[in-house]
Amino acid sequence: QVQLVESGGGLVQVGGSLRLSCVASGFTFSIYNMGWFRQAPGKEREIVATITSSGSGTYYADSVKGRFTISRDNAKNTVYLQMNSLKPEDAAVYYCAAARSYSILPPSYNYWGQGTQVTVSS
Repeated sequence: QVQLVESGGGLVQVGGSLRLSCVASGFTFSIYNMGWFRQAPGKEREIVATITSSGSGTYYADSVKGRFTISRDNAKNTVYLQMNSLKPEDAAVYYCAAARSYSILPPSYNYWGQGTQVTVSS
């Protein structure tokens, strides 16, 4: 069955870095666009970054531009999110998701992971 399994979350100090990974199985990863989303308590789920199926195109939310980098390795069925210069407002549950159609909107995504918690301490 389809699975997206995130890892790499945890507790980090302000200004620190984390690298999230998401391993996909059960579908043809290389033809799906991938996205990272996040949801903080009491807030709606929001886009963080997306990457096209080939990896040639990326999108970043303004709030993370210049600090986060999304990448993928189609040979490993894995998408990554490198997060640098972390801020308290980056604290959230981070989800990876897969979409056949390129989009920054959550309803467009077909498959979702279970999420990984990122906590940023000041």
